[in-house]
Amino acid sequence: MLSAIRTAVRPVDREDELSLVGHLDELRTRLIVSLVVIGVAFGFCFWQNNRLLHIIDRPLAHQTQTQVRAGHGPLGATYTVAQSARDVAVQLRTVVGVLDGPGRHQPPAAQATLRRVAGSLERDVGRLSVPPQGDKPVTLGIGEPFTTTVTISLVFALILALPFVLYQAYAFLMPALHPHERRHIRPLVMSIPFLFVAGVTFGYFVVLPAAVHFFQNFNSDQFNVLVQANQYYKFAATTLLAMGLLFQVPVGIVAITRAGFVTPQRLRKHRRYAVVACGLVAAVLPGDVVTLQLETVPLYLLFELGVLLAGVADRRARARARAGEPSLGGESAG
Repeated sequence: MLSAIRTAVRPVDREDELSLVGHLDELRTRLIVSLVVIGVAFGFCFWQNNRLLHIIDRPLAHQTQTQVRAGHGPLGATYTVAQSARDVAVQLRTVVGVLDGPGRHQPPAAQATLRRVAGSLERDVGRLSVPPQGDKPVTLGIGEPFTTTVTISLVFALILALPFVLYQAYAFLMPALHPHERRHIRPLVMSIPFLFVAGVTFGYFVVLPAAVHFFQNFNSDQFNVLVQANQYYKFAATTLLAMGLLFQVPVGIVAITRAGFVTPQRLRKHRRYAVVACGLVAAVLPGDVVTLQLETVPLYLLFELGVLLAGVADRRARARARAGEPSLGGESAG
């Protein structure tokens, strides 16, 4: 047990001689430890599943309540009837108040009846004044609430455990790298989870609300729209994961430039194509014209950030080559 913990925490040094069986044993240990961490994260997320579902439901709840207030769909029709009944109850309460008001000499029995009616109308008005309901997706299968909750808990668990799993992959591959290669790869590996979280955050606050608004309002007067939980959560998870991956653009640019597939100078020369590509990606994502701009600008800024970092890495590599230090690919100057 202690050996497994040491393996998970401390990477194997390059000087350590490991046989094939030793490498396989290290890989097995890191996989087991990663699965344990994912399991712990899953247990925590399943414990807090109500809060997680509330977070995912929030973009849908805002749009659904807007639809209900507008009277669209079966929930909107029910809300409209409730508001009409509330208006009638308010008017009846006013009439009862006038009949039982000062200067009205009603028999004791009539006064008692009017007060009971006034209390009943007050309660009815309170019940009918609640905000529009329907802010949660519907389930159609008997086991769908459980399976959907498990799925959402697993997705959040993978997001929470991502930094640790990436570290295990890096620690397993690090002994095969030279010290100067480790210095270049370590910042890239460490930036992946931060960029992923930034992408998920951007997707949650910008892309997902725009997508829900677009799909909920598309031909809404022709359909009775009820959102199924399984489909909505799958759509939300796909959208957030896609944005998390799209935010890895700087890492990808630095990787392909360091591998020699393209140079930073060539990327700068053809940046107009990057603008078009970012616009096309944003156009594929659902939303309106304003959302299209909100999505295109961050994607292009990520491209420029990647080109900037690639240029810095290229200048440092050239400086090391002039000084006689091996480059990332292991080549020496001259």
